[in-house]
Amino acid sequence: MRIGKYEASDKSSVGTAVTFLMIGLGAGALVALLLAPKSGKETRRDIRRKYEGAKDAVEDFAEEAKDRVDEVMERGAEWAEGLRDSVKDGVEPLNRAMRRR
Repeated sequence: MRIGKYEASDKSSVGTAVTFLMIGLGAGALVALLLAPKSGKETRRDIRRKYEGAKDAVEDFAEEAKDRVDEVMERGAEWAEGLRDSVKDGVEPLNRAMRRR
């Protein structure tokens, strides 16, 4: 048994929370549809529509996430290039000074 203060794990993720939220929303929607006083045909049509809407939303989210990752990667590459140039500018005078010795 652990004694002392509880410390939250740094491994928690917003993605995990969103995943569980989506699962909960989906399960709640499914139960609501199944218990609704509609015919089977109407219920199946509603489920199909909701599924297609959810699929479109997930595709949109994935596309937006990909765009954001691409943007971050591009900014990181620009930062790395600037850092490399700065280091190169600082090393060249040192190399010249060392060659003169």
